[in-house]
Amino acid sequence: MYIKKVEGPRAVTLPDGRVLTLADLPPANTRRWVASRKALVVLAVQYGLMARKTILERYDLSDEEFDLWETAVSQHGVDALKVTSLQKYRQP
Repeated sequence: MYIKKVEGPRAVTLPDGRVLTLADLPPANTRRWVASRKALVVLAVQYGLMARKTILERYDLSDEEFDLWETAVSQHGVDALKVTSLQKYRQP
């Protein structure tokens, strides 16, 4: 078995003790973004698993969209990423 060479770490340990690996991230062709997938991508950038630029290119995301996800997670947690909860967490 051969191990594919990748830039950066293969896994990072989160503050709660969980380990986040490249295999945990959603596939590059993901089109349906549920809250849990968005949260994984944000965590991958925050804890250095992948660079922000790499994530944006891999998932074809805009800076603004990723900024919204990051802000929602930092201010309100993963629940703020749910589409059904947008009204609750939006600023007037």
